[in-house]
Amino acid sequence: MKADEGSLAQLMRLSQQGDKRAYTVLLGECAGWLERYYRRRVPPHQIDDLVQDVLLALHRKRSSWDPARAFLPWLAAIARYRWVDHLRKVYRSETAQLENHDGAVDSEEDAIMARLSLDRLFVQLSDPQAEVIEMVKIEGLSIREASERSGQSESLVKVNIHRGLKKLAALVEKAE
Repeated sequence: MKADEGSLAQLMRLSQQGDKRAYTVLLGECAGWLERYYRRRVPPHQIDDLVQDVLLALHRKRSSWDPARAFLPWLAAIARYRWVDHLRKVYRSETAQLENHDGAVDSEEDAIMARLSLDRLFVQLSDPQAEVIEMVKIEGLSIREASERSGQSESLVKVNIHRGLKKLAALVEKAE
């Protein structure tokens, strides 16, 4: 069987009416379609879990599909939402793994050299640009906090950061 829109929609209609054989075929065809969908989006070892998640979601939401509408866009929407959820979960777990381990301890000399390099670059910027880049990008302050501390409006802080980073990138690129 070819997993085209018409066939899948017909299988889904029969499944909603209680045809177990049609439902089994539908799930098999959807699994193949989902594997192809995820092949370019996630590493191979994550495909099976995502396919299973979507098939479970399809099972839970099968009564919400409207036979007057196309089936594949409905399935693709579920697949996309599951993919985004998966990416969030992976990102959170990787972030947690990074936070749970102590980083390599830098020598004091490396930190001093890095600071000197930054200071040499910051001399090329206007004082307001260097000030807000230091606050937001190095100290980790929010735009609002940097605005309050520097006396610049939030918009100006954003502009100064953007222009300053652009100039720094050009300087670094020129030096290479």
